[in-house]
Amino acid sequence: MKKNIIIGSRGSDLALWQAHYVKDAIERKNRGITVEIKLIKTKGDKILDVALSKIGDKGLFTKELENELLAGSIDIAVHSLKDLETKIPDGLKLSVVTKRHNVEDALIARDHGVTIDALRKNAIVATGSLRRRSQLQHLRPDIKVVDLRGNVPTRINRFTNSDWDAIILACAGVERLNLKKHISSYIPVASILPAVGQGALGIEIKENNQFANDIIQPLHHGDTYISVTAERSLLAALQGGCQVPIGAYAQVESGTLFLTAMVGTLDGRRIIRRTISGNKEEPEQAGKKLAQELNDAGAGKILEAIYNSNR
Repeated sequence: MKKNIIIGSRGSDLALWQAHYVKDAIERKNRGITVEIKLIKTKGDKILDVALSKIGDKGLFTKELENELLAGSIDIAVHSLKDLETKIPDGLKLSVVTKRHNVEDALIARDHGVTIDALRKNAIVATGSLRRRSQLQHLRPDIKVVDLRGNVPTRINRFTNSDWDAIILACAGVERLNLKKHISSYIPVASILPAVGQGALGIEIKENNQFANDIIQPLHHGDTYISVTAERSLLAALQGGCQVPIGAYAQVESGTLFLTAMVGTLDGRRIIRRTISGNKEEPEQAGKKLAQELNDAGAGKILEAIYNSNR
């Protein structure tokens, strides 16, 4: 019987936290199994001075990990699920989705307790996300938004040494790295919807690696899987990625699946947002249905205009 598992991971602090989280969980459940972490640099790690929306979004943080999986040099790849493309390469599968952390975005400002509404007029806020930019400027059209790249500690350090009023990060990453002290306030999903899959980890494996599949199954969380499946189905139906402002959040409550999503213009002047409920046993259908409702309301024209402007 095989006695070792190799985890592929990016080298950022957050990616390593995720890899060690999975490593520790495997070792707790499987005495005698040795778990190794192999560091792999992705395209998204190498290009740090260009906005994500300008690089292209086909596997920026995942492709190299997936190549290692296909080559058999690693057994599992641990991803922030929001980075994983909706179409999984042939020969691979998304085997496990972990229990979701808080999905909200967090505002990091100069003083504790500051909210988006409390920021000064014409404040400068940094983010690397078009999704956040669109929703933020819809809430506060006066705010000037600037681009921000880098890992979580780097972004916080850049803010500390800048003249910006605030930055926005996913609270999951900030809290996982024990940097919660920097959070000024949490932004409710009623104001800014998260990225598809935000807060959950996705564990990808080679389809025929039954050993790895069995080892990681105790990490799987059913309701989170249902929720992110609905979100990812919606994103796929809209043909979206990090080049367009799309946010979504699904959750299972009392056996019913609720899915909310938005599509917005880059300047935030127009936001189309809808919510549906559906059968939790059919999350993909819920995602497709809501995508159609958004398109019927004009989302398709918004996305087409953005894609055309990028050509």
